[in-house]
Amino acid sequence: MADVGVRAARREDVLQVANVQIRAWRYGYRDFLPEGPLEQMTGPAAEKMWLRQWDEAIVAPPTSRHRVLVAVETILDTEGFPALGVGGSGVPATPRGGERVVGLASHAPAEDPDLDPTEVAEMLTLLVDPDFVRRGHGSRLLNATVDHLRQDGYRQIATWVFADNYAVLGFLESAGWGEDMAERVLDMGRPIRMVRLTTDIS
Repeated sequence: MADVGVRAARREDVLQVANVQIRAWRYGYRDFLPEGPLEQMTGPAAEKMWLRQWDEAIVAPPTSRHRVLVAVETILDTEGFPALGVGGSGVPATPRGGERVVGLASHAPAEDPDLDPTEVAEMLTLLVDPDFVRRGHGSRLLNATVDHLRQDGYRQIATWVFADNYAVLGFLESAGWGEDMAERVLDMGRPIRMVRLTTDIS
């Protein structure tokens, strides 16, 4: 069995945070993103970039309203972790009694020009390692994000999601989020549409 929870990310989490992001992207985006751009986002060169960016985001955020949260599991018995999971990259073994980062969420004041950054925050990231889905980590991360942003005085949260990422869209909609008609199109060898979802937390 395992003990689970959500806490603020620490410097020693940087490597695991980057690993969760890459594994989640490889597995979760493979059905709707072109192979080339996805490889560029998750390959060795990109991994080094993400390590630098997560280190900065966790250790030296621009403001106190920029946060990175992690979902963790602490192994309480001899439960093991797969050496190679569905995410497509190796997972470092976790010793008995060790804590493993299995998901992450990050947020900041909204930057979209049509949103008021004093009242609206943006959830920049919500990812769970593909070997640890359906264990409640996404819901715990989402609830912790809402709790922090309410304490900061925000009234609304926005986030951008790939329009073909039906799993995330369904998850957020079941939690009370809805599309607000804003969208953007990325050029990734072919047009890739993203939609913006919002939720009221006042």
